[in-house]
Amino acid sequence: MSDSLDSLPYVPLEVYNGTSMTGGDSLTENLNLYYNAGDIAWMITSTALVLLMIPGVGFFYSGLARRKSALSLIWLSIAATGLISFQWFFWGYTLAFSHTAGKFLGDMENFGFRNVLGAPSVGSSKIPDLLFAVYQGMFAAITVALAIGAAAERGRLAPAMVFSFVWSTVVYDPIACWTWNGAGWVFKMGGLDFAGGTPVHISSGAAALAYSLMLGKRRGHGTHELNYRPHNVTQIVIGTVFLWVGWFGFNAGSALSANLRAVMAAVVTNLAASVGGLTWCILDYRLERKWSTVGFCSGVIAGLVAITPGSGFVPAWASVIFGVVGAIACNYGTKLKFLLHIDDALDIFAIHGIGGLVGDLLTGLFAADYIAALDGSSVIDGGWINHHYIQLAYQLCDGVTGMAYSFVLSCIILFVINLIPGLHLRASEQEEIMGMDEIEVGEFAYDYVEVARDVVHGVEHATVPTHKDTPSSDDIREEKPAEPASTTAAPTSP
Repeated sequence: MSDSLDSLPYVPLEVYNGTSMTGGDSLTENLNLYYNAGDIAWMITSTALVLLMIPGVGFFYSGLARRKSALSLIWLSIAATGLISFQWFFWGYTLAFSHTAGKFLGDMENFGFRNVLGAPSVGSSKIPDLLFAVYQGMFAAITVALAIGAAAERGRLAPAMVFSFVWSTVVYDPIACWTWNGAGWVFKMGGLDFAGGTPVHISSGAAALAYSLMLGKRRGHGTHELNYRPHNVTQIVIGTVFLWVGWFGFNAGSALSANLRAVMAAVVTNLAASVGGLTWCILDYRLERKWSTVGFCSGVIAGLVAITPGSGFVPAWASVIFGVVGAIACNYGTKLKFLLHIDDALDIFAIHGIGGLVGDLLTGLFAADYIAALDGSSVIDGGWINHHYIQLAYQLCDGVTGMAYSFVLSCIILFVINLIPGLHLRASEQEEIMGMDEIEVGEFAYDYVEVARDVVHGVEHATVPTHKDTPSSDDIREEKPAEPASTTAAPTSP
């Protein structure tokens, strides 16, 4: 008898009966009986891993920027976490994942997390609503953190926060709904996006391009005054490590269960990142004859972005193609801002917009039905390797629609915000010279910045310096001729 029981596949102790929106009465029922404790544990861990990515974004952006605005970019990342966590609780989750959503947007059924508790989630019956809500909330937060880096070095913080709240509501939530909610039009069409190629990367990349366009170019852009060299490469490496580690929760966690599909997602995530880093580094080396640390880190992020939509659909060997093609496309994509005459200071569109679109299209080629089936329940037609050729058209439709929607709506939101008294998007020229850390945050990433100011001012004027009329060390440095341009001609973003 014992042997026969051991041979049976695992099933939950109880099958959810669907009688309550909350999953049942926790005073009289044990709601945990509907779920595998291993799935719960893995998804809580994945939630924490995605949260870890957000300061990773901040460190990466901060290292790429100039010293006088380094702290403001970290502030934007962590502030976005706090702001969007509230927005997600308030109405973001219900607009994206309510059980009675329409093709484009959810309703207010779960406003303020109302009735979000123990019932099986929209994403998967293997985890409850409450767990799915907190996990997806981290996706919403990091998407905004990625996009808002476009404010680098000349954008005011208060308008950036207003934009973040509005953008998450009218752009991210609808795209998440139509991509991942079973009622969404992309989901019904058959679009495949495992962990956020369109909702996270394409939407944030397009938003960053719009933000850069509406803000205008930084002071000295296109001249020797603006030195593109990152101010702290070690910080870039730290940010990359945070992102690389956290991406396991981002992609493997999107299996929404502790199963073989999650394992395969982890495998392809790491492979694509590794190959992407090496590819970008080699591309830079062929021109500069230097093994660029920033180039390697940029390639890692490009590989991670590219594999995101396909991570739960493609076999291990395909991830090598994702890494190589993603890194090449993003590397050359950094040239677009010069053609468009837009100062995308951190190359957010090149990495996320282009990388996400490449990942969507490659998913249409390499999605395999047997990989999706590794979770024991998912059934897909696959991509070209399954002779399902229409899948590429589905992927293109999904990516292009998401990019256009995000860019146009972002421009409209920014235009309106800029008209509101007190919420003009851009700092003044004098404020930009002083740096966003001093003007907007009032604190500094490095104490020795103030020491340098005292020394310079003391030599030039022999008086006690004040914050309002002294140049920053970055501005002193900008008067020197710029270093030779690297392959990308500008720092790149995660």
